[in-house]
Amino acid sequence: MSVHLLPADQALLRLADRTRVHGDFSAIIDARSEDEFAHDHLPGAINWPTLNNAERALIGTLFKQVNPFEAQKLGAALASANISRHIAQHALALPRQWQPLIYCWRGGKRSGSLSLVLGQIGFKVTLIEGGYKAFRNALLADLPRRVERLSFRVICGPTGSGKTRLLETLAREGAQVLDLEALASHRSSVLGVLPGRPQPSQKHFDTRVWTALCQLDPERPVFVESESRKVGNLSVPESLMLAMRASPCVHLQLADAERVGLLMEDYDFFVRDPDFFCQRLEALVELRGRETVQDWQQRVRRGDVASVVADLLHTHYDPTYASSLARNFKHSEGAPVIELQDRTEASMRAAAQTLMQA
Repeated sequence: MSVHLLPADQALLRLADRTRVHGDFSAIIDARSEDEFAHDHLPGAINWPTLNNAERALIGTLFKQVNPFEAQKLGAALASANISRHIAQHALALPRQWQPLIYCWRGGKRSGSLSLVLGQIGFKVTLIEGGYKAFRNALLADLPRRVERLSFRVICGPTGSGKTRLLETLAREGAQVLDLEALASHRSSVLGVLPGRPQPSQKHFDTRVWTALCQLDPERPVFVESESRKVGNLSVPESLMLAMRASPCVHLQLADAERVGLLMEDYDFFVRDPDFFCQRLEALVELRGRETVQDWQQRVRRGDVASVVADLLHTHYDPTYASSLARNFKHSEGAPVIELQDRTEASMRAAAQTLMQA
């Protein structure tokens, strides 16, 4: 049998190495239930549940209400059936050289059972000591170290000025970009929800951020937006937030009419679904008052979305952003300005090239 334990911090370092695919493991297998896997998992992991959601709940209930021995007997039966199914579906065609990294929650029973059978077959199996919980702790400890190695350049600019489009263009032009809104599946503002794209859990967001940081070259600058501490419901890791706020800034400027046009293009789902837009506007009642919000909703339903977007910029987003920027990004005052001619790709490309050459 070939199964050996790997401390979580060593597993993390192997997975963090940009030159190694999956840390040189053939696969990373999460033996936890589907819900546990969905909440967060190691980068690149696949899910082979030793116990599925319903089975895990059943065993937990039996453990508490009857006794551990009865729970372990049934758990063993269910786990054996599931492991058999995984091997039949996924492992029969694998070569002897296949080397998986396996983990479960913490205690190692679920991953240990799967590893035992795979090791008996003859595969070289590595088990993370302490499981997901230990890896999560190692990841949180490593995040500040990853941040410290990098040099950030913060793109500032009011809502609709094209910060996200510029980041996307910078990435296409070969620059290093950390797009926190993409990682968080949210556009950061109170209206920044993305239909059909639920936000990840906080834990999975942290993992996504860590994974993205590991891919970045410390010898080159990293472009990032001037985000607030929260992107939707998710908190940006403290070390990253502090580093961004202490980094050099550049201001992006775009004419108001172009900003309105850009937002109507990027948030076209609001234009196409007035009821959804009106529903989201309810979130601003406390800040802007019922009368103002009702006026916006009436105009949206009449099809006058552009005037509502303009009002939102001038009365809500611009004052809020200016105050937050001055308070939190100490290098924003007096920072260089890039003035976009319009919202076209050509203008974004010119701005990206200017930034990359600076």
